[in-house]
Amino acid sequence: MRIVTLNVNGLRAAARKGLFRWLAGQEADVICLQEIRAAEAQLRGGAFHLPGYHRYLFPARRPGYSGVALYCRRRPDRVRAGLGFAQADEEGRWLEAEFGRLTVATLYLPSGSAGPERQAAKYAFMDALYEALAAMRRRRRRYVICGDWNIAHKPIDLRNWRANQRHSGFLPEERAWLDRVFGEVPGGLGWVDGFRVVNQEGGQYTWWSHRGRAWERNVGWRIDYQVLSPGLRAAVAGASIYRGERFSDHAPLVMDYDL
Repeated sequence: MRIVTLNVNGLRAAARKGLFRWLAGQEADVICLQEIRAAEAQLRGGAFHLPGYHRYLFPARRPGYSGVALYCRRRPDRVRAGLGFAQADEEGRWLEAEFGRLTVATLYLPSGSAGPERQAAKYAFMDALYEALAAMRRRRRRYVICGDWNIAHKPIDLRNWRANQRHSGFLPEERAWLDRVFGEVPGGLGWVDGFRVVNQEGGQYTWWSHRGRAWERNVGWRIDYQVLSPGLRAAVAGASIYRGERFSDHAPLVMDYDL
C-alpha cells in the first residue's frame, strides 16, 4: 500500500505546477492533501480530478483558508470529517477514510508563527488532538495519520535547530508534546513516526522557507509526517521525500506499507 501526503499550499496553485500529472504516476492507494484553500465549487474541473480515484474534500468555513482532501483509489467503507472540536471542524483540519480495520487520515495542525494569539490557538488544538489520539489508541483499529503537523521533533529534523529553539514549530513545549505522542516519555501514547522507522539520516526535510534560497541550499524542516499506530511499525516498507519538482513550499512524503 502506498500513501502520499503533501501540504499543497493552495490546491489550484499546485495543480498549475504539475501536481496532478506527478500524482497520476505514483500509483498511490491514498493521497492526503492539506491546506487546499478551496471549496468543492472551485475544484469542479477535470484538472483537479485523478482518473480512477474517489475524491473527498473538507474545506474550511472561511474561504481560501486551510482545508484538507483525500484521493482514494478504493472507495472507503466510511469517510468522516472533523474531530468534534471547533478549531478542527470549522477550519477543515481533519478528514479520515476507513478501509476495513485501517483508517487513513489527513491532518493540518495549525501554525503558531503569526504571533502569540495563533500560538495559543495551536496549543489549544494540540491539547484537543492529544485527547483524540488517546481515544484512537484505545480502539481496535490501525491508523495512518498523515499531514502537516507544523512541529519539527528533534534537532535532526531541521537545519538551523539552535537558532530556532524560540520559534514556533521547534519550541520546547511543542517538542515535548510530540515526545508524549510518540511515547518517548512515561505515560506517552506510543504512536510511531513512520519515516524514522526506515530513515535515520539528517538533511531529510519536507518544508523550506521562500527566503534565502532555502530550497536550493536544503535549509529546511521536517514537519510533515505519517504517524502510525504501533501495530503498523513492522509494516513500513519504504519512505522517501520527493524533491524532483516543486509543487508547494512543502515536498511530498511517499511511504510504502506491506499490509
